[in-house]
Amino acid sequence: MTNTLAVEPRRATRWRRIRGPVLLAGGLLVASVALHVRDPHQGGSWGLCPWLVLTGTYCPGCGGLRAVNDLTRGELGAAASSNLLLVGAVPLVAFSWGRWLLDRWRDTQRPVSSRRALVLSAGFLLLALTFAVARNTTWGAWLGP
Repeated sequence: MTNTLAVEPRRATRWRRIRGPVLLAGGLLVASVALHVRDPHQGGSWGLCPWLVLTGTYCPGCGGLRAVNDLTRGELGAAASSNLLLVGAVPLVAFSWGRWLLDRWRDTQRPVSSRRALVLSAGFLLLALTFAVARNTTWGAWLGP
């Protein structure tokens, strides 16, 4: 007869649990510093938007690099005039990231509703599409970068 020892599964260390959110924040910090140092307001300094080159219209992300550069300089108005969608999304993304980090820190699991995820994703895509269309019309030209 063999004896089997019941081994409890090892719980992940706190560092392993928070590694994802911390690495994401570190990557965003590095990208923000790069955008702060190399000014995207200079034409072509970060390349060209492929969508703008191919279609001649602004995509939802056009002006995003300039908006991040302006945010790193504390110029909220200038950032909003470059890409209002990105500036409006920053608080929501920061909240989501903070909640993710706190949940990982406390080792808690939130149930994920696939319906809710689908509705939020579809809502954001609809908002981005509406933003892209509006900024390319004469009445929404003020939304352009």
